[in-house]
Amino acid sequence: MSHPPALLPPVSSSLSRQESPVPAEKKEFDLGDPSLYLNRELSWMEFNNRVLSQAADQRLPLLERVKFLAIYGSNMDEFFMKRIGGLKQQVAAGIQDTTVDGRTPRQQIEACYQTLIDQSVRREQTLKELLRALAKAGIEILAYHELEPGEQKALRSYFYDNLFPLITPQSVDPTHPFPFISNLSLNLFVKLRYPGDKEISLARVKVPVGAGANRFQQVGQQGHRYVLLEEMMEQNLDLLFPGMEILSCELFRVTRNANTSKDEEHADDLLELIESTLQHRRVAPIVRLQVTPDASAEYRGRLAAELGLNEERDVFVSEGMLGLRDLWELHHLEFPALKDPPHHPIDHPLLTRERSIFHCIRDQREILLQHPYESFSSSVERFLHEAAGDPKVRGIKMTLYRTHPNSGIINYLIRAARNGKQVAVVVELKASFDEQANIKLATRMEEAGIHVTYGVVGLKTHAKMILVIREDYKGLRRYVHIGTGNYHPVTARLYSDLGLLIYDRDVGRDATELFNYLTTGFTPKRNYTRLLPAPKILKKALLDKIDREIACHVDNRPARIVFKMNALEDVQIVRALYRASQAGVRVDLLVRDSCRVRPGIVGLSENIRVVSIVGRFLEHARMYYFHHGGEQELLIGSADAMKRNLEFRVEALIPVSSPDLRQQLLEMMERQLDDRVNGWQMQPDGSYRLHEPRPCKGVAGSQEQQIKLAEKRVHQVQRLRKRKARQA
Repeated sequence: MSHPPALLPPVSSSLSRQESPVPAEKKEFDLGDPSLYLNRELSWMEFNNRVLSQAADQRLPLLERVKFLAIYGSNMDEFFMKRIGGLKQQVAAGIQDTTVDGRTPRQQIEACYQTLIDQSVRREQTLKELLRALAKAGIEILAYHELEPGEQKALRSYFYDNLFPLITPQSVDPTHPFPFISNLSLNLFVKLRYPGDKEISLARVKVPVGAGANRFQQVGQQGHRYVLLEEMMEQNLDLLFPGMEILSCELFRVTRNANTSKDEEHADDLLELIESTLQHRRVAPIVRLQVTPDASAEYRGRLAAELGLNEERDVFVSEGMLGLRDLWELHHLEFPALKDPPHHPIDHPLLTRERSIFHCIRDQREILLQHPYESFSSSVERFLHEAAGDPKVRGIKMTLYRTHPNSGIINYLIRAARNGKQVAVVVELKASFDEQANIKLATRMEEAGIHVTYGVVGLKTHAKMILVIREDYKGLRRYVHIGTGNYHPVTARLYSDLGLLIYDRDVGRDATELFNYLTTGFTPKRNYTRLLPAPKILKKALLDKIDREIACHVDNRPARIVFKMNALEDVQIVRALYRASQAGVRVDLLVRDSCRVRPGIVGLSENIRVVSIVGRFLEHARMYYFHHGGEQELLIGSADAMKRNLEFRVEALIPVSSPDLRQQLLEMMERQLDDRVNGWQMQPDGSYRLHEPRPCKGVAGSQEQQIKLAEKRVHQVQRLRKRKARQA
C-alpha cells in the first residue's frame, strides 16, 4: 500500500478489552496534518486485499474461497467504475484540490494503480492455487488443447448449434469504425486475411457471457470438466470467418465510468432524468482496458488508441482469467462438502405465530432483530404481510433503497393498496447499479395505486424505515421498523444487519415527521424526540456525544466509545475521535472497509483500536455506543460516518431504549473486537494483521458465535414458556 510522506513511526495499537486507556503523552498535534489521515481509496483497496486473503485462506472450504475471489473481482470492477471513474472526471476537469491526506486526484489514481500492481501477483497466485485445488476435488478447468479429439468435436457441434447464432462478428476497417464495446464485456480482437492475400483484416467478436451462455462450458455430459467460453470460441473461429486465415486472436475486457449523475435540481422529471443518466452511462468513457500477456504491443496500442485510453496508465495485464466475477458459476455447483454448512435463520422467539405480530410488538415495545441469524421473512416480511391483510391497518409508509425485483415485499404493498389502505413508498432512484430495477418497481407500484415519491431533491434517501398505522383498541397507533440494511430478502441472508420493531408514541411521531419531509421536501422546523435524522441533526449529534464523552472521562470512571460501521471517512468525526483518544477515552472502531483513522500513534491515537471483520457474512450493521458516565447510550441505523451519509443523504439512527438489548448489542461488538478467526487489526500505517493468524482448533469466529447465540435464545424462551405453562 502506498503511503503519504512524513509517515509517523508505527506504534503497537493493541488494546485488549480488559486494559484501561493509556494516558496520552503531552504532545501537540496539528490535526490538519495530512500524514494523520489515511486515503479513502487506498483504505478501501486494503479492505479488498482482506477479501483476497479469504480466497487464499486454506482453513475455508474450497468453493467458499472461490466465492471470495469472485467477490474480490466484482469489488474491483465497481471500484474502477465508481471511484477511479470519479477521479478521472476530476483530472479531466483540471481539479487540483487535495484530500485531507494531501493527495490530488491524479496522485490518488497513481497510488491506487501501484497498489493494484502490488496485489496482482498475489491475485494470480491465488487463482492458480484454487484451480489446482479444484482439479484435485474433481472440478477441472482445462485448456482446449488438453481435450481429446472426440471431446473437441462434441464441443464444436454444441458451439455451432447453441452459441454460434448468438455471436455477431464486427469488422474494423475504414468503412466500419471501431464498434461500441459494452461495459465489463469480454471480447476477442481477431487479426485475419484471405489465403494468399497480403491485406490484413481486423474484427471484434463479443463473448456472449450472460446472454444465454455460461463462462465455464461443460465438457461431456458427466463429471465436472470445463473449458472457458472464450477459448472455445477462439478454437472455432473458422465457423465465424469461413475461408479466412486466422493470424492472431487476443482477449480484452473494458470497464466504463459509472459516474454519470446530472443536476436533478433543474430537472422537470426526476424519473426521466435517471433514465437519461442510465443511457449515458452505457456509453460513458472507458476507464480500464484489461488484456492477457500474449497480447502484442502493437494491438495493445491499437486498442488503447481506439478506446481513448493512455496505454501506459490505463491498460492492465492479467495472467489469469479476465473477469473474476464469473467464478460465481463455480461456486454455484452442487458440492456441499466444499462449502460452508447451510445456515438456516431461526424465527425470532418473541414473534410467535399464534398471535398477531402487532400484539407481539405491543407487548414487548421494542424487539431486536439480528439478520441473518434471525429470519427476515418471519419478521420484517411478516410485518408487511400482516399489515397488508389486517383490517385494522389504515396505512403503510416505507422507504425503499434496494430490494429484489421479485420480492414479496412489493407484493404485500400492492395487496395493501388494493385492500384500500393508504400506502406511500419513498423509492430511491439513484441507488447505485439498481436504478433501472427501482424505476421498474416504482412504475409497477404506481400502477397498483401506491403513492410513490422519490425523496428530497439533492439528497439520496438511504434510511431504512417502515411505519404502519393501525386502529387499536385505544385509537390510531403507530408501529415502526428501523433497520441498518435494505429491505432485500436475498441480501438479508448474506449480510449481517440489525433492526428494531418498535411500539412507542414518540418514535411513531418522529417517523411520521420524517416521512412528511421525504414526501414533500418541505423543511420547516421539525421536532424529533428520539430519532436522529441526517442531514439536519445527526452529524452534530454525534459530534456532541463524542465531546460529552470527553467531558465525562475521569481516571476512576473511564469513558468509552464503540462504533461499528461500513466506512469511517468524515474528517470532523475522525478529528473528534482523535481528541477523545488524547483525552484518554478508549475508542474501539469496528470498520468493515474504508477508514481514515490511524490508530496507535503515541500522544494522538494510542487509545484507538480499529478492527475489521471479514467472514462468511458481509458485516453491514451500523452502531454507535457511548458509555455516558455509566448511563450507556447505543444507537443503530442506516448511516455510516461518511460525509456523503451525514450531509447529503437522508439517514436515520434510533437509540435502543431497552437496557437488555443495549447489553446484547454491546456484547456482540465485544465478540467482534476479540474475534480470533476473522478479526483484522489495523496498524498505524493503514495495513492490517489478522488478530490471530493461526487460531486454536475449535475456536469460533464472532459470526459463528452469533449463530449459536441465536439458537440459544430460542431455547431460553421455549423453556420460559414451558415453565409459565406449568405454573398456570
